[in-house]
Amino acid sequence: MISQFFVLSQRGDNIVFRDYRGEVQKGSAEIFFRKVKFWKEDGEEEAPPVFNVDGVNYFHVKVVGLLFVATTRANVSPSLVLELLQRIARVIKDYLGVLNEDSLRKNFVLVYELLDEVIDFGYVQTTSTELLKSYVFNEPLVVDAARLQPMSPAAIFMQGTKRMPGTAVTKSVVANEPGGRKREEIFVDIIEKISVTFSSSGYILTSEIDGTIQMKSYLSGNPEIKLALNEDLSIGRGDYRSSFGSGAVILDDCNFHESVRLDNFDLDRTLTLVPPDGEFPVMNYRMTQEFKPPFRINTLIEEAGALKAEVILKVSAEFPSSVTANTIIVQMPLPKYTTRVNFELEPGALGQTTDFKEANRRLEWALKKTVGGSEHTLRAKLTFSQELHGNITKEAGPVSMTFTIPMYNASRLQVKYLQIAKKSSTYNPYRWVRYVTQANSYVARI
Repeated sequence: MISQFFVLSQRGDNIVFRDYRGEVQKGSAEIFFRKVKFWKEDGEEEAPPVFNVDGVNYFHVKVVGLLFVATTRANVSPSLVLELLQRIARVIKDYLGVLNEDSLRKNFVLVYELLDEVIDFGYVQTTSTELLKSYVFNEPLVVDAARLQPMSPAAIFMQGTKRMPGTAVTKSVVANEPGGRKREEIFVDIIEKISVTFSSSGYILTSEIDGTIQMKSYLSGNPEIKLALNEDLSIGRGDYRSSFGSGAVILDDCNFHESVRLDNFDLDRTLTLVPPDGEFPVMNYRMTQEFKPPFRINTLIEEAGALKAEVILKVSAEFPSSVTANTIIVQMPLPKYTTRVNFELEPGALGQTTDFKEANRRLEWALKKTVGGSEHTLRAKLTFSQELHGNITKEAGPVSMTFTIPMYNASRLQVKYLQIAKKSSTYNPYRWVRYVTQANSYVARI
């Protein structure tokens, strides 16, 4: 049970506010934003998703720059509330098409109507877009998708030779398009988050992939869909299919959406479903089988005198040259007595920026794009305020990395085909299957 729900902009403006129980003071949104903005406890840059102030529990998630927040005085499960916030954001996006400050302000009546159906007196009723269509009849005022920022979630797929239509993932599932026609199309996204830990000598200590197959359907009449995965896919280490050889994809475990039927899954690895309205996860999976990491990080740190040292960072992209990674950020904590850092990029380096965050003594190296097969090197000369005591490698590191790689997946799990039940001989909807890999925890020890 939650007491309040509100959505704040990056400036702290209150866009949506709902008080369900009257148990928490009215100024909670201001208290929350001040706490998050000036979070200094434990030397962390960002506030954790859950914290307590004066007996009030605050839960928040950040979605496309907006803060979705819930408050309560009760002792509720944090995972439940955080999942609820993500689902509310998803339902609002399904209805509005575009989720940003402008669309929320233009459609505040519809958003409040949705919130009243999703939560009643602090208790969750439903987060299904399909069920909500029976109770919420207002149509959204559609915001122009062209006004979206270039690195929105919709933009990370706009790469390669076959581009998605501009309004691909920014359409409402309930609004009619101009002219009354509806473009028949379906989107399947295979999104994988990678966690890898490298030893100081470059060996992989731990590796894991958390993946999800997301689907968003704009098909009228909800036809039956068959989605086929790799035939050599194995679930669990004891699966007989794992004897197919080293090329087999072995998942540790997985779960499916309630609409998925698994009648033929053991036989030919096909999933049968009638997709509900809105965006939903068809399948979630986890994999710890060995896979080739997309990036290698090499770090060398040497003393260069009593008050100086040099750090050499090398990042190698070990994926095909036809693939390009976006928004790569490499971070490395430095000794606490570091006072100045001079950076030296390789000759001809484009789209790269460097920074020394003095507040928490951290080196940051950002690369806008990286093509597969390429290598990039950064040299950083450190100046200290006192002489070194002990081993400098114990004072610095580890190196962490974040990135996004469209049209690439490390697990090799693939959608072989997407079959839609035909209504007529001329019925041929558009099918979009897309892949994206992101870093969850990508760390190299020094």
